[in-house]
Amino acid sequence: MRDRVEKALEKVRPMLIADGGNVELIEVTSDGVVKLKLKGSCGCCPMSQMTLKMGIERILKEEVPEVKEVIAI
Repeated sequence: MRDRVEKALEKVRPMLIADGGNVELIEVTSDGVVKLKLKGSCGCCPMSQMTLKMGIERILKEEVPEVKEVIAI
């Protein structure tokens, strides 16, 4: 599942990079929780939680249905 999540993140990265940020996959748990680290300007942006939940989490759930939740660490 980790490889599929990483592949789905490749679709998100160009948008994040365009805004001066990026995302790093830290862990995919056996119960479907994806742990990410937002980097660059995404790490300190006040809208980062919205980007995480409404953007990244939505896309990951579409691409990898086993994903239950995405959290930032």
